[in-house]
Amino acid sequence: MSNAQEQLEYWLSDSYFDDATKQELLAIRNNTDEVEDRFYKELEFGTGGLRGVIGAGTNRMNIYTVRKATQGLANYIKKMGGESRGVAVSFDCRRFSPEFADETARCLAANGIKAYVFDELRPTPELSFALRRLGCIAGVMVTASHNPPEYNGYKAYWEDGAQVTPPHDNGIIAEVKAITDYHEVKTMTKEAAVKTGLYEIIGKEMDDAYMIELKKQIIHPEVIKEMADKFTIVYTPFHGTGNIPVRRVLSELGFTNVFVVPEQELPDPDFTTLAYPNPEDPKAFTLALKLAKEKHADIVLATDPDADRLGVYALDTKTGEYVPFTGNMSGMLIGEYILRERTATHTMPQDPAFVTTIVTTNMARRVAEKYGLKYIEVLTGFKYIGEQIKFFEENHSYNYVFGLEESYGCLAGTHARDKDAVVAVMMLCELAAWYKKHGKTIWDAMVDMYEEYGYYKEGQYSITMKGIEGAREITALMDRLRKNPPKRFGAWTVEEFRDYKTGETLKVQTDEKGKTGLPESNVLYFALNDDSWCCARPSGTEPKIKFYMGVKGTDLADAQKKEDALTEAVKAVIAQ
Repeated sequence: MSNAQEQLEYWLSDSYFDDATKQELLAIRNNTDEVEDRFYKELEFGTGGLRGVIGAGTNRMNIYTVRKATQGLANYIKKMGGESRGVAVSFDCRRFSPEFADETARCLAANGIKAYVFDELRPTPELSFALRRLGCIAGVMVTASHNPPEYNGYKAYWEDGAQVTPPHDNGIIAEVKAITDYHEVKTMTKEAAVKTGLYEIIGKEMDDAYMIELKKQIIHPEVIKEMADKFTIVYTPFHGTGNIPVRRVLSELGFTNVFVVPEQELPDPDFTTLAYPNPEDPKAFTLALKLAKEKHADIVLATDPDADRLGVYALDTKTGEYVPFTGNMSGMLIGEYILRERTATHTMPQDPAFVTTIVTTNMARRVAEKYGLKYIEVLTGFKYIGEQIKFFEENHSYNYVFGLEESYGCLAGTHARDKDAVVAVMMLCELAAWYKKHGKTIWDAMVDMYEEYGYYKEGQYSITMKGIEGAREITALMDRLRKNPPKRFGAWTVEEFRDYKTGETLKVQTDEKGKTGLPESNVLYFALNDDSWCCARPSGTEPKIKFYMGVKGTDLADAQKKEDALTEAVKAVIAQ
């Protein structure tokens, strides 16, 4: 009998597991492949938490795996002496999100840790905001972000409001792994938890406080007042958590021509109108673009289900078509506007800082340099941008102004420590009003930025390698690139090679060695001539290896041509 079969029989026979779970497992008992997939391993609690397919089994998202993860988190909180401070808990629109949030809260309460639970679905950035406002030691967001509907997940946050970073992530992972018996996991009824004061519902007051903080980021309220009714916004929340806060903040600022895609307005855990609820996917904008054409919209905005990512299309008045913006483009548009207007209005703080990741556009550095900001690059993942804000506060070194990553996420202000699509929508609508006042669309503004800073263009190439064999192949490829780093990618020469696993850098022409200055991570970076670059990174959540790349062209067509050429060059290097 395989280990997976043994685990199945244990779940079927033990009184700890409920009848509904057993019925689900009995239905697949004779399907060897399904049993293997559900039980061949524990659903891994990674550096960001849990994410997986919903269902019964050790390798699935269910009340038992959620409860076990929470017990590990509770054990770590107690080790840190933080149990008196409580944990904030929020959830999105997905299947079982409210149930998983409730299980999380009841497990925390059974461990003597107070849970502050939102009354309804809320965005990820509001969870980040709430836990800091409440002085909590940690936070939990039940969401699978932009994954397909069969998934759910569990993001863990620490007291600074960012997703857990070293050493806390490894500490929590160790505690979760140490739990080998589900009977060790504590829980209690909601009624008992409420009665003991360890389960508190939060909602409206937190929403109001979050709105106040968002609106502090507005630079030109007078421009919004003048222009708010002179341009049209189409918005879709993709059935998720952005609907209420996005509409509320736009309404309170005075924007009147806001049209929400009706088919995607209300929560729908099956995402019936979408194959994939991800603002990076052009197909997800089909209904929004249809409405935009009907309403002659200036801008089209979409937030993903947990409202931390923003997708943007903008009207090009010269062609009458809607142009898609990558996360780098929309992030840079917002960032450059904030830097320019804060400088112009003398509202830039002392020692300002601009933070991006190593795979974000190189345009960011140029913009930060122009406005005299400290420019800082961190590892991939917005938690490392959030962590910089904590460092600035601890060291009294810099004042965070803006941060962005390529995967459609940015943050203006420090009210949250994760990417915030609600504040991104607000800032994008403000800058759209500002440009409208000056006779321009936001696409015109983007072209102006390209003309000033260079036609930067970024792309990605991924290879999926499933299973144990696939994992070996990914490791072998990274080892080959690490031990024998290429000196060329097609027409480009490698100027510097950075290995973030060893922490070492090498200037190829001079053999000069240095340090990356960043934490250890299995990432390889090749800085190329002409401000171009390429980066290899195995995915932390999917069985694939990702190659990120960026080029700089002389115009849009040249940039596209160079990106295509670099992609082919990367493929050629992989195939060697």
